[in-house]
Amino acid sequence: MARFLEQLFSFFCFLLLLSKQTTDAKNSDDIRCKCICPPYKNVPGQIYNQNVSLKDCNCLHVVVPMPVDGKDVEAYCLRCECKYEERSSEIIMATIIIYLSILGLLLLYMVYLTLLEPALKRRLFRHSQLIQSEYDDQQSIADTHPVPSRSRSTVLNKVENAQQRWRMQVLEQRRSVFDRHVVLS
Repeated sequence: MARFLEQLFSFFCFLLLLSKQTTDAKNSDDIRCKCICPPYKNVPGQIYNQNVSLKDCNCLHVVVPMPVDGKDVEAYCLRCECKYEERSSEIIMATIIIYLSILGLLLLYMVYLTLLEPALKRRLFRHSQLIQSEYDDQQSIADTHPVPSRSRSTVLNKVENAQQRWRMQVLEQRRSVFDRHVVLS
């Protein structure tokens, strides 16, 4: 299990290192100019994308090849709406790594629930049976030896009665928690 976690950690470090190397220089895929041109005369509407700088983000630089000729170029370009878009590959990569990490942790938790928890429950069940048998033994002892009457109110009797009540409460709480899975308040 520790070996698996070590490999998972090294894989994520490798991904971070790889993303750092690819994004040191501004990635050309992170910037683009998107021009949406509606239909014009006999030319259907179209969307054009080019990797150009902000100052070159206009119809003349992005729409290649120009679908109209001569004097219609200016009219066609005035109808086009061009937007400069920039994204961060680092943020996208970090988001994916976080998502995969959470998914991996949930997968490990699922493995824990399916493989390890039943074994732990069997162990706790055996423990609760042992406590139940102790409780039954204590109950039979209490039934055979009644608690002394209140007429003899010596300090020793009071302490013994309080100790017996405390033992019974502890046994009842153990039985409630381990057998019925109920926490007493």
